[in-house]
Amino acid sequence: MAIGGMALSYLLFTLLHASQFILAVTVCALYGIDLDRARKAHVAADGKWVYAQVVGGLSALTAILYCAPFILRFALVWAWNLVLFILWIALFGIFGKMYINEDPEGNGDILRMKNAVWVVLASAILWLIGVLAHFVYWWGHRQRQSRFTSRAKI
Repeated sequence: MAIGGMALSYLLFTLLHASQFILAVTVCALYGIDLDRARKAHVAADGKWVYAQVVGGLSALTAILYCAPFILRFALVWAWNLVLFILWIALFGIFGKMYINEDPEGNGDILRMKNAVWVVLASAILWLIGVLAHFVYWWGHRQRQSRFTSRAKI
């Protein structure tokens, strides 16, 4: 099925990647506030926040690269998405343990970090959807060859 001359799958993947990009940049902004504050105070950056920036940056870069149509046919796209999903879940575990049960008591920074945890979880879910969708897409579009001679494409 095509909409406006483009395959529906391409449009859905573009929507998925745009959402992944937006959430990755949002996470970078939310955690970058604390890193910038530490930089201005001449304090060493906490590794947890740096990890959040790295995961967000890798995800944003990956989402941009996936907007190129030919990339989706590679076999390792779904595997890379699985790696990113695992990184996002680890990030959710790190900050979820720190902030989900925390009472903000009017502190805007703690409230921001509590909200950031849920943005991280939403991003992890989008990457899981990406893993499944890319695997199904790859499985359906891979080159299959005959069993005995491997010369004929099926």
